[in-house]
Amino acid sequence: MKFKLALSLTIAGLVSTSAAHATWDEKFWNPKPLPDDVILPMPCDGAMAFRKVAIPLDKPLQDYNITLGQEGDEWGYLEQSRQEHIAGSFPAAKNEKGRYYLMAKYELSDLQFRALSGDCAKPDMKGRLPKVSIGWMDAMSISNQYNLWLRKEKKASLPVDDGQPGFLRLPTETEWEFAARGGLSVSPSEFRDLRFPMPDGLNGYVWFAGSQSANGKLQLGGLLKPNPLGLHDMLGNASEMMFEPFRLNKLDRQHGKAGGYVVRGGSFLTPQGDIRTSLRDEAPYYSDAAENATKAIGMRLVLVSPTLTSRDRIKEIEKEWKALGAEKKSDSKAETADSLQNLNAISAKVQDDALKKQLEQLRGELRANNQLRDEQRDQAIRTSLQLGAFLCTKMKDDGEFFDRLNQLYAKTCKVENQLDANCAKRQEQLGQHQKTLEFITSYYADTLVDMGTTYSKAMIAPQITVVQQQLNARGKTNLNGYLDTYWKNLQGYWGDGKVARDTWLAACKKNN
Repeated sequence: MKFKLALSLTIAGLVSTSAAHATWDEKFWNPKPLPDDVILPMPCDGAMAFRKVAIPLDKPLQDYNITLGQEGDEWGYLEQSRQEHIAGSFPAAKNEKGRYYLMAKYELSDLQFRALSGDCAKPDMKGRLPKVSIGWMDAMSISNQYNLWLRKEKKASLPVDDGQPGFLRLPTETEWEFAARGGLSVSPSEFRDLRFPMPDGLNGYVWFAGSQSANGKLQLGGLLKPNPLGLHDMLGNASEMMFEPFRLNKLDRQHGKAGGYVVRGGSFLTPQGDIRTSLRDEAPYYSDAAENATKAIGMRLVLVSPTLTSRDRIKEIEKEWKALGAEKKSDSKAETADSLQNLNAISAKVQDDALKKQLEQLRGELRANNQLRDEQRDQAIRTSLQLGAFLCTKMKDDGEFFDRLNQLYAKTCKVENQLDANCAKRQEQLGQHQKTLEFITSYYADTLVDMGTTYSKAMIAPQITVVQQQLNARGKTNLNGYLDTYWKNLQGYWGDGKVARDTWLAACKKNN
């Protein structure tokens, strides 16, 4: 095979041939550039564009809870909805919170594949076609070639976590589906839809089977619109290989057998009605006497980091691990001793090995249950904070509208010797809007008081930053001011215990 021969080239060989042609024109590798694209160099003076996939948490053991798959029994053994968790690899910018990983903006193209194989052919438009008809082992090999070249020639271009440079590989299913659904850039309800938001219709975003779309042919990468994260062809065109082996789904877990590899997203041969973000299938590693390679399966790279990067990071992880699921006296109104500490004390006195093992298992189950409780609590807090910010915007809008109606009524109906035939109607309208404003203000107050009595400041404060990251990722930065107002009003309530509806309304109206 030509590919096998190409992979036998040394890294030095790749470097020596890279000067044969001038730098690629951007249209060949990034036809739809965005200001915040992340660009990595490639052999042959080429390049590959990536997009950041943000995660709003930054501690080593923190991960973000998401629901993947789809509801319903149809294809349940393949796509049953399930809880997963995801975390970022690299720290966000200094003025931001959270972490991120990088996903290739386009499927690996034929031009990029050739460059990584040592073939510095002159770029052309056909080179933008996704590279297909390669096996999973080939995908591993070409990823390895890219990693070795970057580390030898362009190491400074790699993002770093805790002093360690990142590396490229195929995405995990969780990484792929989180990004395909739109990540933090979409609302929770949009994230759970069958497909990411497509305002211009399916044809504007996806190449699928039929004469109204791909018409049985693989298409150039980046011709259609991207998903909300700026990623092109996540659905359709070429199906994409995943890093891990395929497993069936049982109701609450994955089946124990690991089979072939996972492919996601559908292709130009997938019927329109089958295109969905949860679509997953199995592909065998081998076919007859050769690697399995088909014309509809390609690949997309992610850039991630190692986990255990240094002794200091390991110590930080150990500290977080010991705190996972630990009970705090502030978590309970009863002034009782920590049940986990009690178990530790009892276990230390027990001589029977079997009983000691049972106690240790019970301790682990308690910690896991406490951790789940904490994660569910944090999610509930984030939801309440977003609701509070939204209600604050409603109070501002309704309050300002009521003020305008009141001013108009005072100008036309309360002036001496001035009679307006519509005054009775305006007075009725004013009364109706006053009731609407009172309702929304009471709803805001109820939400704030309920949150203030249910959760402590120590519980809520860390989630403020997470919600800010979520709002920023969805382009809802205008809500951050209302979130800050809600937080200040909540702290004021803790300070004096007063349900200050008028004061809270006035504070929300001050937002621009």
